[in-house]
Amino acid sequence: MESKYAVTCNNDVVKVDLCGRLDATNAEGLQGELKKFAGQKIARLVFHARELEYISSAGLRVIIFAKQKIGVDAQIFLVGAQDAILSVVKMSGLDNFMTIQATYTE
Repeated sequence: MESKYAVTCNNDVVKVDLCGRLDATNAEGLQGELKKFAGQKIARLVFHARELEYISSAGLRVIIFAKQKIGVDAQIFLVGAQDAILSVVKMSGLDNFMTIQATYTE
């Protein structure tokens, strides 16, 4: 499966669709896309991870970066992640500030 991501913003919700792998090969590019929203009033950051197969420490750092730079007050969602992804997220402690859900509706 090809690794890719798509970032969109609708009003105050940033949506990130993840597919394949989020690792050192593409994490920097995603971080660059998310930097564009730093300083804006973002209420929710939603990572759609149903098609994400693997996340490395570089991918986890992008999520931490997003939380720190996009807004401490922004709600962070991880939606539809597979068990392997959930395991890594929980082991790293990111589930302490993320809402993990099977589905997401605005």
